[in-house]
Amino acid sequence: MSAATTVFLKEVTENLRDRKTVFNALVMGPLLGPVFFVMMMSYMITRELSNAEKPLELPVVGAEHAPNLVGWLKQQGVQVQPAPEDSEAAVRARDARAVLVIPADYPDRWRAGETAQVEVLHDSSDRDARAPTSRLSGLLDAYSRQQSALRVSARGMHPAILSPVVVAQRDLASTQQRAGQLMSFLPYLLVLGAFLGGMYLAIDTTAGERERQSLEPLLASPASRAQIVLGKLGATFGFAMVSMMLSLVAFAVAFQFIPLDKLGMKVDFGASLILRAGLLMVPLALVFAALQTVVAAYAKSYREAQTYLSLLMLLPMIPSVLLMVSPMKGELWMSATPLLSQNLLIMALARGETVSLLDFALSFGCTLGLAVLLVWLAVRIYHREQLAVSA
Repeated sequence: MSAATTVFLKEVTENLRDRKTVFNALVMGPLLGPVFFVMMMSYMITRELSNAEKPLELPVVGAEHAPNLVGWLKQQGVQVQPAPEDSEAAVRARDARAVLVIPADYPDRWRAGETAQVEVLHDSSDRDARAPTSRLSGLLDAYSRQQSALRVSARGMHPAILSPVVVAQRDLASTQQRAGQLMSFLPYLLVLGAFLGGMYLAIDTTAGERERQSLEPLLASPASRAQIVLGKLGATFGFAMVSMMLSLVAFAVAFQFIPLDKLGMKVDFGASLILRAGLLMVPLALVFAALQTVVAAYAKSYREAQTYLSLLMLLPMIPSVLLMVSPMKGELWMSATPLLSQNLLIMALARGETVSLLDFALSFGCTLGLAVLLVWLAVRIYHREQLAVSA
C-alpha cells in the first residue's frame, strides 16, 4: 500500500468518526437544499393553482351604474359582493384582494358612446392579490372587446376592423426547457455542496492537525510531502464528491414530488443527467479541495482557517448568482472558464439541451488544469518547515 493511500485512509477514517463533520458534509448539506426546494415549490404551485381555480370574489362599488357589466361578470363565474364601507382601507388591510369601482358618470358616457372608465383597486405588494387582479383585468378586457364589436356591428361595419393585426404566439420551448427555469439555482447548490462537502475535512487535515500537534510526526515520516498532500487531497476530494452526488440524487428524488405536470412542465432528472452533471463537477471539486488545502495551510489556527474559507465560499456563488439574475447565451470562451462553465453547462443539461463534446472537453480540461496547478502549489506549501509549527 502506497503512502498516499495510507494517508487517504487515515484521514477518511478519522473524519468518519467525527459525527458533526459527517452530518454537515454528507447529510445536512446534500439534503437541506432539495427538501427546502420541494416544500417551497409544492406550496407555491398548490397556492397558485388554488387561486386560479376558486371562484373570484369581487366587491363592486356602484354596481347599480352598470347592471349589464355586473350581470356579464356573474355569467363568467364571478361572485359579486356588496361594496365595503371604505374600499381603499379594505384593500390595504387585505380584507379584499381587489375592488371594482364603477363611477356615477358611467351610464351617461356609455349611452353617449364614449369611453366609460372603471377602476380596479388592488395592492401590488399583496402576492395573493396578483391572481385575482389579473383575472379581473382579463375579464374586463374581454367585455370591452365584446362591446366594441357590437358597437361596430351596429354601425354596419365588420368587427374585424378593430383588429387589423392579430398576433399568434407559438411557444417553441419544450416542457423540459420550461421546467429548466425552476432549476436556475441547481448549479449554485451543486457548487456550494461540493465546496462545503470538503471544507471541514480540509481544515481539519491541516490547521486542525497542526493544533493537535499531529502534523509534525506525519511530515517526519518516510512518506514524501507529495504523497502526504495527495492523500489528504484525495480524502477532501472524496468527501466533496460524495456530498455533491448526494445532492444530485436528492434532487432527482425531490422532483418526483412536485406536480410540474399541472403547469405543463416536465423534468427528466434521470441517471444520464446525474452522471453527466457529476462528471462536469469532478475537476471543480478537485479545484475546491486543493484551494481549501492551500488556504488552510496558510492559516495559523483552526478558527482562522474556518474564517478564511467561510469568506472564500462567496467566490463560487458569484457566477451562479449572476446567471440567475442575468442569464446569458453560452459562448466558447465561457466553456473554457472554470466555475462559469460548470454553471452554464449544468443548466443546459437541466433544460434538456445538447451539450457539445467540445464544450464539455473545454470545461473539463481547463478546470482540471487549474486543479493541477493548485495541487502543485499545495505540495510546495507542504515543503515549508514552519507548516508543522503550531501557532
